[in-house]
Amino acid sequence: MTTVQFPKDFKWGTATAAYQIEGAFDEEGRSASIWDTFAKTPGKVLNGDNGDVACDSYHRVDDDIRLLKELGVSVYRFSIAWPRVIPQGRGDVNPTGLDYYEELIDKLIANGIEPFVTLYHWDLPQTLQDEGGWENRATMDAFVQYAETVFRKFNGKVKRWITLNEPWCISILSNYLGAHAPGKQDMQAALDVAHHILVAHGLTVKRFRELGIEGEIGYAPNTEWRTAYSSSPEDVKAAQLRNGSFNEWFLSPVLKGEYPRLLTDWYESKGFKVKVEPGDMAIISQPIDFLGINYYTGSLIRHAAGNDMYDSEEISSSFAKTDFDWNIYADGFYHVLTWITETYGQIPIYITENGACYEAELQDGKINDEARISFLRDHIMALHRAIASGVPVKGYMVWSLMDNFEWAFGYSKPFGLVHVNFNTLERTPKASYHWYSQLVAANQLEI
Repeated sequence: MTTVQFPKDFKWGTATAAYQIEGAFDEEGRSASIWDTFAKTPGKVLNGDNGDVACDSYHRVDDDIRLLKELGVSVYRFSIAWPRVIPQGRGDVNPTGLDYYEELIDKLIANGIEPFVTLYHWDLPQTLQDEGGWENRATMDAFVQYAETVFRKFNGKVKRWITLNEPWCISILSNYLGAHAPGKQDMQAALDVAHHILVAHGLTVKRFRELGIEGEIGYAPNTEWRTAYSSSPEDVKAAQLRNGSFNEWFLSPVLKGEYPRLLTDWYESKGFKVKVEPGDMAIISQPIDFLGINYYTGSLIRHAAGNDMYDSEEISSSFAKTDFDWNIYADGFYHVLTWITETYGQIPIYITENGACYEAELQDGKINDEARISFLRDHIMALHRAIASGVPVKGYMVWSLMDNFEWAFGYSKPFGLVHVNFNTLERTPKASYHWYSQLVAANQLEI
């Protein structure tokens, strides 16, 4: 069996998000988030599911850390729930909410696991949404106050911070396509949100530096890789627009201080405009220490006039699919990573999410999810190819530690290395958990 070796200091981990696992939705001072509201709006989430209980991680810190310890990972990425820390979005701090995260962080450190903390994984306090949410520039200031509260509390304990998770989802998916909270379908609103969250990111990085907080800070955009179906100019442009709208739109402002001209011109031709105020781009492009990258899928793209915002369509019939019906495109992972380094230089990268949805039955106390193992093996191999090609990838985190509330699909789409029975909340490690544990221990991949 051939093996490939990873760098000695490479960090292996897993990832979760607050609303997807914590539960305790109305306990000890937590207020409603936009996801509490969205999930309880009829027809928005499959089967009427919500995150009221989820994996009950709020009450099961020791259980989750035991799973992480036995898995052997050195990092755990999780998010802090803004409405648990500052229930009204701004103003008074809820000390009990901070105490929960302090217990989690302290126990992680005691078990030799580095806390890798995301400040915003989509759970905006509903009180701020009632004032316009991310369409309202005042929300940026509220976010900085929240971030400063958390920075001060955990300075010295948390060494790596992520401001935002998946800005494309926060803006386009949630405010143009309407699939996620708050469920709007307005492209101009989506572009406004996209810009404001990037300004909020920059303001937060700036405040992090001003406060002299120990450690590093970055953000985690989601990426996909779109390959032109043919070499025709029309197909090439369609792929450029789709890649640009998903990747460059959220990378170039931070790493180059500008929006991609191809896209700004395209949006203006459709009647939409990015509302940039003086000084915004300098704030957005505050230097960051690392880049978090989430990658799941990609596709072939060809020109199709009038089919969508970008006059394009996906050609996906040649790809195998996960149980989420997402294309399996491991080569796209390699391409997007090498493209990032070629385009933006040698910024350190952590893979903050990569994984797959596969349904597998619990039989005789075991879950044989070979399809997930195959997916992870292929993508980790693509990751190693990227490292061998000069991409400075420093770590990799599987999505997700355990099955959880998968947003608009409720509890129907399992991504976890650990199976969760949502009736009893019993956790059962899957075959992929044991496979990943062996990979982590060896720091090498068998191919």
